[in-house]
Amino acid sequence: MMNNKNNLSFFTVSFRTLKNNIMLSEKIEQLLQDQVKKEASSSQTYLAMACWADVKGFSGAAQFLYTHSDEERVHMLKLIKFLNERGSQATIPALDSPRKEFDNLKEVFQSILDHEILVTESINNIITVCLEEKDHLTNNFIQWYIAEQMEEEQLARSIIDKLEMIGSDTSSLYLFDRELATANQGA
Repeated sequence: MMNNKNNLSFFTVSFRTLKNNIMLSEKIEQLLQDQVKKEASSSQTYLAMACWADVKGFSGAAQFLYTHSDEERVHMLKLIKFLNERGSQATIPALDSPRKEFDNLKEVFQSILDHEILVTESINNIITVCLEEKDHLTNNFIQWYIAEQMEEEQLARSIIDKLEMIGSDTSSLYLFDRELATANQGA
């Protein structure tokens, strides 16, 4: 019969072995930690844009942007939980203050598109490293983000196209702002 000290050693070694089998490489962990910051920054960026839209009378755009700020926070939380489940400890980063002034609604959505393209590039880089390191679990997890980024970029492009068609027609801009208020209902 094994004494308690030997039993404890066996479980400690077994736990470490199990944990080491699921842990992330340092490189992938750092990329995911960086992505947590990018998703947190995205949430804050959308929130700052929503505040701008709110005070400028674009209540539909504000509602749309508040909702997207919440979605970006959910993206961040998914990464945090994944990091923790894989044996790392997610780091909650300090963030710089996002831009809070814009000339018009089109500039807001162009900034969103530019930002989402950078996020997509970052996620593509994570996938490249996952493939190089044969980390299929993380690669599979990150695929959801690629699909999400395709939707985000397409949505921003679609809104920019509509704003370009509207031009300086304030009546059309008013109607479009009302349409944006309901754009999240299908999401």
